[in-house]
Amino acid sequence: MGLTTERDLTDFLTAYPHDVIHAEEGPGAVLDRYFVPDFAWHADGIALDRQRVIDHTRAARKKGTAAEVEVHTALVSGDRVAAHYTLVATDKKTVTVEIFMVGHLAPDGRLARVHQLGKFS
Repeated sequence: MGLTTERDLTDFLTAYPHDVIHAEEGPGAVLDRYFVPDFAWHADGIALDRQRVIDHTRAARKKGTAAEVEVHTALVSGDRVAAHYTLVATDKKTVTVEIFMVGHLAPDGRLARVHQLGKFS
């Protein structure tokens, strides 16, 4: 899946949380659909490598976490993406995170670099 339009980015932002938690395929396969193998992902200053994302996903799958995303803004310009969205995740309690994201795409349209800042409420 390549991200070439704002619609593609919006679809990714809404589908990815559901896919990594509920898809029948493993978390690595879901990750490979959207990210290049050597991606760089920084969330609130914390570097997340492939294994760390997979481990986080496995924990969310075990908890049966539910996630909903509302995309407020999605921009794609060449190999650059930016978005502002809200993620609401629920397992035993509900957590709402307002997220600001910028990133770079690989030539195949998958994410190569992502930087996110989140505001929890």
